[in-house]
Amino acid sequence: MGDMNLSSDPSSCPSSPLSPSGVSPPSLESSSSSTLPFRNGVMPFMLSVSAEHLQRFKQLLVEENPRPGCSPLTWDQLKSARCGELVHLLTEYFPGQRAWEMARDIFAKMNQTELCLQTQRELNEILPNLEPEALSLRKRELTLEEDESDKIREYKARVMSEHSTLWDRTSWPGNNVDFFYQEPCREDTLLQCLLLPRKPQGRQPKTVVLQGDAGVGKTTVAKKVMQQWAENKFYAHKGWLAFYLHCQEMDRPEEQSFSELIACKLSGSPALASRILSHPEHLLLLLDGFEELTLTLIDRREDLSEDWSQKMPGSVLLTSLLSKRMLPDATIIVFLRFSLWKTVGPFLNSPSLITLMGFSAPERSRYFRSYFKNRRDADAALRFAMGNAVLFSMCRAPVICWLVCSCLKQQMERGSSLPRAFPNATAVFIHYLSSLLPTRVRHVVGETPQEQLKRLCSLAVEGMWKNQWVFSEMDLKLARLDDRDVEVFLGVRVLRRAVAGGDLIAFAHPSFQEFFAALLFVLCFPQRLRNFQVLDRFRIFQLLAHPGRRKNHLAGMALFLFGLLNDTCALAVEQLFGCKVSLGNKRKLLKVATMPPDGDPLTPQHGLPQLFYCLHEIREEVFVGQILHNHRKALLVISKIRDLQVSAFCLKFCRQLRELEVTISWAVAKATSLSPGPLPSPQPEGSDLRSLWWQDFCSVFKTHESLEVLTVRDSVMDTEAVETLAAALRHPHCNLRKLIFKRVGSLVVSEGIIRVLVENQYLRHLEIQDTEVGCQVIDALCNTLKHPWCFLQFLRLEGCPFDPSNGADLTRSLKRNIHLKTLMLRRGSLERGEECPPVLAPQLERLSLENCDLTPLSCESLAFSLVSNQSLTHLSLAENALQDDGVKQLWNILQHFPCPLQRLVLRNCALTSECCQDIASALDKNKTLRSLDLGANRLRDSGVVLLCQPLLNPDSGLQVLELEECQFTSICCPALTSVLLHNRTLRYLDLSGNGVGLQGAKLLQDAALKRVLRPEVVLKKKQSNGVDMMRRLEGPVVNKDILKMVQDWKDEFCDQAAGMV
Repeated sequence: MGDMNLSSDPSSCPSSPLSPSGVSPPSLESSSSSTLPFRNGVMPFMLSVSAEHLQRFKQLLVEENPRPGCSPLTWDQLKSARCGELVHLLTEYFPGQRAWEMARDIFAKMNQTELCLQTQRELNEILPNLEPEALSLRKRELTLEEDESDKIREYKARVMSEHSTLWDRTSWPGNNVDFFYQEPCREDTLLQCLLLPRKPQGRQPKTVVLQGDAGVGKTTVAKKVMQQWAENKFYAHKGWLAFYLHCQEMDRPEEQSFSELIACKLSGSPALASRILSHPEHLLLLLDGFEELTLTLIDRREDLSEDWSQKMPGSVLLTSLLSKRMLPDATIIVFLRFSLWKTVGPFLNSPSLITLMGFSAPERSRYFRSYFKNRRDADAALRFAMGNAVLFSMCRAPVICWLVCSCLKQQMERGSSLPRAFPNATAVFIHYLSSLLPTRVRHVVGETPQEQLKRLCSLAVEGMWKNQWVFSEMDLKLARLDDRDVEVFLGVRVLRRAVAGGDLIAFAHPSFQEFFAALLFVLCFPQRLRNFQVLDRFRIFQLLAHPGRRKNHLAGMALFLFGLLNDTCALAVEQLFGCKVSLGNKRKLLKVATMPPDGDPLTPQHGLPQLFYCLHEIREEVFVGQILHNHRKALLVISKIRDLQVSAFCLKFCRQLRELEVTISWAVAKATSLSPGPLPSPQPEGSDLRSLWWQDFCSVFKTHESLEVLTVRDSVMDTEAVETLAAALRHPHCNLRKLIFKRVGSLVVSEGIIRVLVENQYLRHLEIQDTEVGCQVIDALCNTLKHPWCFLQFLRLEGCPFDPSNGADLTRSLKRNIHLKTLMLRRGSLERGEECPPVLAPQLERLSLENCDLTPLSCESLAFSLVSNQSLTHLSLAENALQDDGVKQLWNILQHFPCPLQRLVLRNCALTSECCQDIASALDKNKTLRSLDLGANRLRDSGVVLLCQPLLNPDSGLQVLELEECQFTSICCPALTSVLLHNRTLRYLDLSGNGVGLQGAKLLQDAALKRVLRPEVVLKKKQSNGVDMMRRLEGPVVNKDILKMVQDWKDEFCDQAAGMV
């Protein structure tokens, strides 16, 4: 089967010592949480209709007439239909918008006003994308002969018989009932919504992918679909013929046709198979077992086949089915592990994705409470498991949840301390897997347990390096595992047969393979010159890699390796496995893992660094401290509860940490309690693990004196979490200098956070970007800025809409603050028409008022304040409609009064060529202005010509001139050419986004070639990435040895320019 079955043959497997009272593990991964399969489905509100109202809806629906030429709905079709199947019938018999109109009218007859409104809202939302009615034609009837119908009945009976053990929960050895957890109601919802019509087209998906980790229940769902189909309970109105196909059935050396494969399912009836395949719209195919696939899917579409009667290699057959080249009208459900999406996904045609998540946290808690009959034991075991978030997350897979409960129960019955017995998650697997081996493995005469165990580990590790989870006879021989070895490990359920009766072998669960692969690198081999299997540097980097959003398939092995190197675990391996252990690789890991020099940031694309998880697993403070001591920067994405615990543990050891950037997701922020009910604990009443771990996380601000920068981005937190953070930032030992918030929830920037500016006298820098800030918070900020103990020097409020009436208060507060040096305001979402009063405190050195709805009048007021200001060196008024009249007074001030201004940004200020004479006059007289950005203004050719005149003066001081998108052409290029030939001070000239054409480009290129003055001209291609507000205020960085001319001309001119320097 595609997912493991730890008890595929319970009668042949003795109870494990860890199976209390002979209780065996769950037969399959049942009852798994899933992302809502109707998340993009149409009419999801139908699922909230009560059974009584649903029955009434059906009674009214059967009275309605479908479209002309279509037979009416019958009560037989409707009476057993569940909500999801009823939606199917609606969209099939009443195509297009008629389905929604029909549902709305029926709800109106039932006086269900809210459901009427929901139906109409959804119709309005998807109406533009609904498929035309012509595409919803009903399928052809499939007429079978009497003997063929008999064979279909026999096939259904066989399906029910084959899967009957799935429901038999009392068949374990010793006449004991196994605990098999499930919620029938939710499983029923999942099954009926698997093929729900999807938005926006309103059609049933022809390909559905059910994906999830190993052990969360994918194969169980497949079997249940087959069981319900055979019982005429799964979309009975569709008249489907369903076939469950394991990939191994196509992964064979001999060629076969698809009709032969189906005929085998029908007890060898090729005529019936051909009749069925001639009506592919009646086919429902369930494809499973991709992780056990050894063939390679075919990339070339021309190599595929649409002929289901043709013999072909398995790779061609499977790819033809997946890509819908063969049987395009059939409905396919594909069952995949997450790790295989990259391999299989590209071959699928418009798949609809459903994610199976396994046990949710409350379900895990209920499992523990059901497994442990004694409430006190259940609470103790649950408290311990929840205290290790990594272990608790593993329990999402029901069989691992059972495994953990088994191990904990055994230790509790012995009176052992759970924390001492299980210092980490790895220790649980040590106890469980070692308990399987003694009964069958250690009886081999003349052979040490270590030798047989080494062969098993060798098989596991070779598979891990190759990302291989199924093994052939050749793989077993290369690992020196003979038939006797294989039978032994099959008998104790460490290994399993990939397909019943087949030759391919797999580990009973992927985590078992990961564990034994890691175990190889801690075993001691005294007979060797080097007594342990050495991990080289390349393999260590592989283990610790974090490939963006894709999970490293070696992550589990890496976790177990570090866990096994824990001193307590190493001792447990020696005692329980009877094998000597070497810690040689521990020294190797220490050497390699500390290699990132000078605090290279721990920068995963998504989530936490893999190294953090591994260090949390080893749990040895000296070892962890040696690896993390010199890290200077960490970028952490905390999206799961375990991320919080792991990061809180590891950050304690980053003693030289200077910068911390963190993202806290909604999932963590809302996880105020992991258990469904009160859980006794030694902590104060009302406290929870998430709060405790968050307190540990925030404690680094009190203990790490070198930590100076905190960036919180794309985060949400509840009030309690924000107050915990604020309290840590107010602590006397917190030395934080910079505090930055980017795109955070409205609760994150609170009054408590603002008070930190007064209570933490080290804080000098505050940024709040793209965040909704309430009026009370703005009031608190205004009061804080006036406070004598506020030493803030840098304030940036960008994209933070607040009431315009606060603008004047903010201005007054800033004028009373004597410490602020840089102020950056940008309020693009503020209501237009509200004038932002000019802000120019006398001590300001840098001021940016971008997109602040400044008027010509307020600009004039700001210009006059420049006369008395002797500090301002950088000013940006970008994206304000100042117009020529608005900036006129500004140029007059710069022309006639001494002013320290060095950088001026007037990008996108609705300027025209009319103001260019004023600009030229100011540039002619003012020698302090070094950098000028006039981009995105309509200066045109005449304006640019005027601007070039002061640049020809020998004493011109301008170094940076940005004229991007100023709407000039080749006409002004001769003037620009003169600047290139004669100007000595210019170091940066941006001419991109203008239509200079080939002629203008050639003129400028020739001027660059002819220039004899220093510095030389270097042409650079314009980069398309956006410019940050701060970088725009500071301006381009100049190199005194070159004049950089930025352009976006044709590539051939760029190539010529590159060859001339």
